[in-house]
Amino acid sequence: MRVIYTLILAVLVAGLAPNWAPIGASALAAGAKKAAVGKIGPSGLAVPRFESLTSAKVNLRAGPGLRYPISWVYLRRGLPVMVVAEFEYWRKVRDVDGAEGWLHKSLIRGRRTAIIVGETRNLYETPGTDAPVVAKAEAGVLAQLLACKGRWCLLEANNLQGWLPRDQFFGAFNDEVFD
Repeated sequence: MRVIYTLILAVLVAGLAPNWAPIGASALAAGAKKAAVGKIGPSGLAVPRFESLTSAKVNLRAGPGLRYPISWVYLRRGLPVMVVAEFEYWRKVRDVDGAEGWLHKSLIRGRRTAIIVGETRNLYETPGTDAPVVAKAEAGVLAQLLACKGRWCLLEANNLQGWLPRDQFFGAFNDEVFD
């Protein structure tokens, strides 16, 4: 008998939880489809693209510079964000909830992560719902994104790996393939 693990989201700092309220899969798919058009930004990297936060405390600003007010403070390292624009050393990003703002480029990195959205999700041993379930991940669980093929992606959280359909997490575009 296969033991099914449940990944539990770490306790969030009071007041941070509303930023992580899951958005619907259809909203994620629409946002990803719209963003997938892409171009090369001034940095030489594709825009839009996914990156993750480098620090446990990151200020999201209303504009590209320190003179702009802080509109949100993220308190979790590794959160995925979609870079939607670039201006000099600043990157305009969109988070899992659709909020947008500006971050200094030093506050994000190319390491790919994903955050589970919606409800508790099954992670499968191989791509496909007929495969054995290896773990269950609750909404808000942060995972490393290892590979994507077709509509499935391989994620790792708490040293457990499993495949999950793209529409059940934020952190990859619908047509993106990598390993």
